[in-house]
Amino acid sequence: MAVDRVDIPRWEDVAVAGGIREWVDAEITRQGLQDPGASTISEGERKAYKARRDEERRVRRELYKRAWASYKATHVVHLGAGVWWHDTADVDRFDAEDPERKRQENNLPAINDVDAFAKAVGQTVPKLRWFAFHREVDTGTHYKRWTVPKRDGTPRLISAPKPDLKAVQRWIAKEVTEHLPVHGAAHGFLVGRSIATNARVHAGARVLMKFDIKEFYPTVTWRRVKGLLRRAGLSEQLATLMALICTESPRQEIVTHDKTHFVATGPRSLPQGAPTSPSITNALCLRLDARLDGLATKLGARYTRYADDLAFSWHGDAPAEIGTLMKAVGAIVKAEGFTVHPKKTRVMRSGARQQLTGMIVNTAPEGRPLARVARTRVRELRAAIKNRELGRAGKGETLEQLKGLCAFVMMADRARGTDMMARVDKLIAARNAGAAT
Repeated sequence: MAVDRVDIPRWEDVAVAGGIREWVDAEITRQGLQDPGASTISEGERKAYKARRDEERRVRRELYKRAWASYKATHVVHLGAGVWWHDTADVDRFDAEDPERKRQENNLPAINDVDAFAKAVGQTVPKLRWFAFHREVDTGTHYKRWTVPKRDGTPRLISAPKPDLKAVQRWIAKEVTEHLPVHGAAHGFLVGRSIATNARVHAGARVLMKFDIKEFYPTVTWRRVKGLLRRAGLSEQLATLMALICTESPRQEIVTHDKTHFVATGPRSLPQGAPTSPSITNALCLRLDARLDGLATKLGARYTRYADDLAFSWHGDAPAEIGTLMKAVGAIVKAEGFTVHPKKTRVMRSGARQQLTGMIVNTAPEGRPLARVARTRVRELRAAIKNRELGRAGKGETLEQLKGLCAFVMMADRARGTDMMARVDKLIAARNAGAAT
């Protein structure tokens, strides 16, 4: 009897039968191929019996393949070396106490298994498995990678997810990670907060100190992300799958025998460029921010964090306990799983320029914003816009880049930034009209 390998049963039917083995046995019986037993047949029937037994074994193998294909279409099964996975939900000591209550407190969606997650994001379970599967050596990648120079000239790796993966990550950010609690000292990538609100806290400081966390995103491995999601109330399976989807290993592209391979050079961690990375780090740093804020209060200082930049400032007559702060910050940051960059700690006093997240925070002249863009940058932007208005070639920047710089000015000085933004918008409109004709 020929069996159509494409005819994959619904997993619901297999499950109703009691599982794969039971479903296969039932199909063998239905097709009349069950083994009657050699003891009940005559010698003359033995040849036919053997042929029937061989046919039963062949059909049984095909049925097992079809049943397993059905299982894999609705279950994750495996996520790669070094990743523990079991398709049956379980409860263990690492779960949050009363996870349903935690889920409701964090206003997380009511999804309890992988199938519900797949339906919520509009993907199949095999597609989610493909996004999350970890391989040390892969022939493809879900990310586009490039580098941009940091302020010190060293390269910063940017890993931007491809469209399908980015859509799933955006759903996770919007429905899960952006709902997790964040400390009030955090100012990065939050609604109503910006580099300007971060800088204003320290405006007019007598002493300003800056610290930088070394390798901020690469330090946040997928297991740390999984722990964060489990504490938020998600199950073991969902936390594992989402953590893997939101992380990726740094990879080196190697070509051998005319074939490209992407070789992992480190553990899976948060990619800089994924829409989930900012909200995950903000939530993960909740205890770090609470401890550093408590330290600042004890020393009579103010504290804020913008991504990996930590800032402390003293105002008024409070003594600036710089040495105590440096030692304590290093210890707290290390205890929370990070490292302070030893070469990027800065102490800025009021007699010199105090700059934080691109904003000047020295005591402002009357009528000027508390946190403001450096005058040289504003003059350069104004000159670039004027040159474009006069038809002169720019220095390589596009109108869209000029618009981004205007938005940067608007964060600190809305009136001035709005005026320059309107001029750039007028230039863009004129360019587009000329291209249309």
